[in-house]
Formats: sequence, C-alpha cells, structure tokens
Amino acid sequence: MLISVIAADITTLAVDAIVNAANEALLGGGGVDGAIHRAAGPALLAACRALPQVAPGVRCPTGEARITPGFALPAPWVIHTVGPVWRGGAHGEATLLENCHRNAVQLARERGLRRIAFPAISCGVYGYPAPLAATVAVRTLREALSRDPALELTLCCYSEPMRAVFQAALTSP
Repeated sequence: MLISVIAADITTLAVDAIVNAANEALLGGGGVDGAIHRAAGPALLAACRALPQVAPGVRCPTGEARITPGFALPAPWVIHTVGPVWRGGAHGEATLLENCHRNAVQLARERGLRRIAFPAISCGVYGYPAPLAATVAVRTLREALSRDPALELTLCCYSEPMRAVFQAALTSP
C-alpha cells in the first residue's frame, strides 16, 4: 500500500491523474482549481463546459467526480471533484469529503489509472479544518488501497505546514 505526502505544486506532477478541488460549475475558480485551469490551458475550460449540467450551473455535485483530459499538464487526466463547504461538521461534511476521494479513485480505476495525486480538498476557501480533512482523506485512501494495492496515491499539499498536517494523519494509527 502506497500513500505519500508531498509539498509541491500539483500542476507539475507527472502522474496518471491529478485531482482538482473544483466548484460545481467546473469552470475554474481560485486556489488549486484556478492553478490547474491556468496550467492546463483554455482547452480544459472548453472540456469542462462540454460536460452536461445536472442542474442549472452544476456539472459536478458536491462529493461526485468528473474526468477530463489534462491538456497542457504533465498529467494526462484531471479528475474534478467538489468538496464540501465546512459548516461546523454536523452537515454531512465528512461523508461528502469521503465521497470526493472514493469517487475520484473509482473514476481513475475505471480508466486504468494507477498514480493519482490529490490536493487538500476543501481545506482552502471551503474552510474544512485541515487536521479533520487529512484524517478523512487518509482513511478513505487507505480503504481504496486495501481493495486495490497497485494504486500509488499522493497527497499533494501546496505548503509545508499543510504537508505536515497530512503527514501527521498518515503516520497516526
């Protein structure tokens, strides 16, 4: 079972797929979403616009995942998932965050992708407390690895302090 935690710019990783912490419209935004869209180029926005809306302005509901090519990124695929906005923890946030990771892995497996890099989903403007998000991410990715040990999963944090939080979750029993 392989899960690693690194501090890096996810847009520079040469893995099979990177996961984008997107918004429901999938039309770019701030944080990692904006960085991925800028690095991938305008073709990514066009591919996202081509995805069907499941409700007005919603191409990917919270907890679900969609996949597009990576275009100018080193990773050939981008898996877009929408994390929950933190509202205190009593509104299903942990389940939604689990679903983000689980559905992203499932999409990757359906495509035969093995090396997947995840950002710290919902830890930016969505306000999910990083230690809680890290625990959910590690637990869910360990479950995925128990079913498919050939996966290589990377938790890619943009800063060293965030990397330390996710590393602590990984090394906890």
